[in-house]
Amino acid sequence: MTGQSGEGGLRFAVLGPVRAWRDGQELDLGTPLQRSILAMLLLREGRAVTPTEMIDAVWGEDAPPRALGALRTYVSRLRTVLEPGRAARSRPELLTSVGRGYALRLPDDSLDLTRFERGIHEAEAARRAGKPREAADGLRAALSLFEGEPLAGAVGPYTEHQRDRLVERRISVVETLMDLDLELGEHAAVVSELIALTAEHPLRERLRAQLMLAYYRCGRQGDALAVFTETRDALIEELGIEPGRELTALHQRILSADPTLAVTEVAEEEAPEERAPALDLPRPAQLPAAVSDFTGRTDIAGRLRTLLSSKPAEGVPVAAICGIGGVGKTALAVHVAHAADDLFPDGQLYADLRGYTDEATGPESALGAFLRALGVPSDVIPERLAERSALYRSLLAERRILVLLDNAHNAEQVVPLLPGSSGCAAIVTSRHKLADLPSARLFDLDVMDPDEALTLFASVAGPERVAAEHGAAMDVVAACGFLPLAVRIVAARLAARPSWTVASLVPRLTDEQRRLDEMRVGNLAVEATFALGYGQLDTAQARAFRLLSLPNGPDFSVGAAAAVLSMSAFASEDLLESLVDASLLEAPAPGRYRFHDLLKLFARRTLEKSERPQARTMALRRLLGFYLASAQSAHRLAYEGSMIADNLQVDGSGLSFNSVNEAVAWLVAEGDSLFAAINQAAATARAPEPLLPAGDLLVAMEPLLESGTHTREFDQGTRAVLATAKRIGDAGSELRARYVLGRVLFASNKLTQAEEQFRIVHELSVERAEKVVTGEVMNALAVVVGRQRRHAEALTWFESAMRWYRENGVPAGEALVLSYSARDHLGLGRPEDAIAAAEKGLAIFTEIGSGAGTARARYHLGIVLSRVGRITEAVHHHAECLAFFRASKQRVWEQRVCSRLAETFIAAKRYPDAVRHAEEALVVSREIGHPYGEALSLMVLGEALEGLGSATRSHDCLRQAFEIFSLLGAPEADDLKFRLDKALIIRPVAGSDVEPVVSPVVDTVAGPVVGTVAGPVEP
Repeated sequence: MTGQSGEGGLRFAVLGPVRAWRDGQELDLGTPLQRSILAMLLLREGRAVTPTEMIDAVWGEDAPPRALGALRTYVSRLRTVLEPGRAARSRPELLTSVGRGYALRLPDDSLDLTRFERGIHEAEAARRAGKPREAADGLRAALSLFEGEPLAGAVGPYTEHQRDRLVERRISVVETLMDLDLELGEHAAVVSELIALTAEHPLRERLRAQLMLAYYRCGRQGDALAVFTETRDALIEELGIEPGRELTALHQRILSADPTLAVTEVAEEEAPEERAPALDLPRPAQLPAAVSDFTGRTDIAGRLRTLLSSKPAEGVPVAAICGIGGVGKTALAVHVAHAADDLFPDGQLYADLRGYTDEATGPESALGAFLRALGVPSDVIPERLAERSALYRSLLAERRILVLLDNAHNAEQVVPLLPGSSGCAAIVTSRHKLADLPSARLFDLDVMDPDEALTLFASVAGPERVAAEHGAAMDVVAACGFLPLAVRIVAARLAARPSWTVASLVPRLTDEQRRLDEMRVGNLAVEATFALGYGQLDTAQARAFRLLSLPNGPDFSVGAAAAVLSMSAFASEDLLESLVDASLLEAPAPGRYRFHDLLKLFARRTLEKSERPQARTMALRRLLGFYLASAQSAHRLAYEGSMIADNLQVDGSGLSFNSVNEAVAWLVAEGDSLFAAINQAAATARAPEPLLPAGDLLVAMEPLLESGTHTREFDQGTRAVLATAKRIGDAGSELRARYVLGRVLFASNKLTQAEEQFRIVHELSVERAEKVVTGEVMNALAVVVGRQRRHAEALTWFESAMRWYRENGVPAGEALVLSYSARDHLGLGRPEDAIAAAEKGLAIFTEIGSGAGTARARYHLGIVLSRVGRITEAVHHHAECLAFFRASKQRVWEQRVCSRLAETFIAAKRYPDAVRHAEEALVVSREIGHPYGEALSLMVLGEALEGLGSATRSHDCLRQAFEIFSLLGAPEADDLKFRLDKALIIRPVAGSDVEPVVSPVVDTVAGPVVGTVAGPVEP
């Protein structure tokens, strides 16, 4: 129990299994996902973590649609574990909410990793002070904190990365310990340990060299040489390379019996002599003053120091810090340079290269200043750049000097100013990424974490004022986009105005038209900083920067950018990447780009000054046209044989897809951007022409509606388009918006409202002779009245839809009607007609080769066959369609089929299989936020558990199903009422005050979401 340390209070361990103790008692940290979230919070050491970061860290690309809900559930559970005595609704003291994210406030010395790093730091200090034995003992004590593989029991991409880092950190410390033991003459004692270490890490040359030296000092020269031979063979076989210079040199020294390899006496407690400068030259100290209130950046500052303190065999450590203007590149570089003063006893050189002005500092001028600072008289400084650079490198040879080159424009400006001696190092800051700077390690500096930004705001504005208005302060730094310069300016304005409150800043910064104007104090201005970078762009880059700020979406693809710019995708990508290199765009994922919030405001301001309104309007229309054309391709693939895609009014070209899965994946990935384009069109349209593509896009996105991932966005988007259509008298857009709105209302089981919308759509379709959804809306009316058990009326609507499809030559529509009408034939007690209709529908879909249609037809046929007792056939059809829906990620349909399979297995009295499928349906319905599906799954699960004899759990599931059905106004509530009344387990349902109860059978990530808009309800 090393990680526990046997001390009181809370203790945490990550140097082995992720564990926690309170007062010596180990805590139950729950599932691997829950442990992974705790591990991430522990490793962030009190800094805030946003939900997006957590989801990416734990799930990566496999995040479920409702990952945010799952995350909140896990955080809630962790809070219960860590603070079991906390009163309900009281503010957590340990796992706190910071802005939109979370932070874990660790008690002092409670994490084993913190104690490990402190032990390493103390050991390094002892070694520098000439106390190698104390240093070795300290390293040994620190290493004893490891209890196996780090972060064991945690999962996810972040965990894997951190686990590799900790493993590497441990072995690096072990190598340092071996050096100390050899320095202390403990070569005989470490041989066995080094043999084990080299077996575990056969390609680490440093360990091999230590074993060779230990053997040699033990008088075993042959063994030492054999280690080199084994190492060389392993490196050639595994990596195709020869041993490095250090190992090869040691081999030669052993062959020649170099006397300097013998162990030397170590004088304990004596500090090493301080090395005198190589030449009697001035010690430059040119760094600007450090920022007194420098905040955060702990991780990147640590990585920079590690790089600066490294001793590469060849070359000079060069750190290139890049990022947008105002992100704090210079402040970080100066802070790190001052903190590294002990590593560079011969001084520091500094030059502002002014790379973002028209008067950039030339390398010749910077070298002249450096040479004068190093004591070279002006009259002997060479004129030519190459000669100045050579003299400069000569003066730095055998010296340890740090060079800080600030605000560089490009690599060409920087290369002549880099030292040539490996004892020196350089830090370069630039808005460009300087990927072509030789041997440089790139550090892309992002905006601050919310917690860091809040700390900076408090340090400038006053901690008392910020503490008194914590929520408003977080809103302020969020409005600043967590950009350090913006945070500092706004805080300085507040500090200069004692009568202002923090809350009074919020409305000033919420207004996008004036936000940049509020970020100005004295000679500091965010807009001026951005203007410097913008001024360096060429004409094409500047136009792209302006126009790409038009869309309201969170990000955009290369194809979308090409549409906005009216360029080829190839040329657009080159422009986008050049803007990323200039730190004016971000690339959060391959092929996707976005603006920082404040840069987007600046770009829009320049757009208004530089582009005519007509040019802006046409750019947005091209974007909407691209999205519509791409969605049309997706719809055509997803619904083979449907007339909808052919009747959309598409103007422009878009993407094409090779499969339904690829098409649906594109819709899901672009969902937020698609809805942003729709809402933007609805907000700006003054005539039908620009609004109709938005209505068509809503209809074309039907496969996304079926996925269940964006139903709330569909509700908002359809209502926005509908309101605008009614205001400007656009009946075509109104028809389309009402059709999709009816689908959304039906999805939330608001059957009466859905029927009302569909009837209006049908009337408009007839009046306007619009074919876009005429057949589909009659089919939808049949389904919605059938769900209300008006089966005869439903069949009448199905007959109308059938006539229309036949008249217009749409066999897929005929198949759709036949498949869906089977349920109403059953409802009227006509099983033969039901089977005949369902089988004919399946035959038509199979003949025309519609995969999606075939899967849906199998679903309906399986229900009918199950009801008439043909169990084996029903299971076959449902298994076939379940495979299709899972492969195409149509999770609403996946939930439906799992529920129906459970019903079929109940009929066959195969209760364990029924429970399994009902549980799968329940998990899916909760993940996609589908209350009707959840209630249906709970009802079927309750029936299956009753068959297994689990009466209590069965009743609990049925009660939950009844509560949800009742809130939805679903007819199934009446079916359950009598049954539950007999068992006396009904409890009153009072609107939205019903508390959701997590199923006792399925350990899901979140309880039911009652009363929200959900995915499409089963027809």
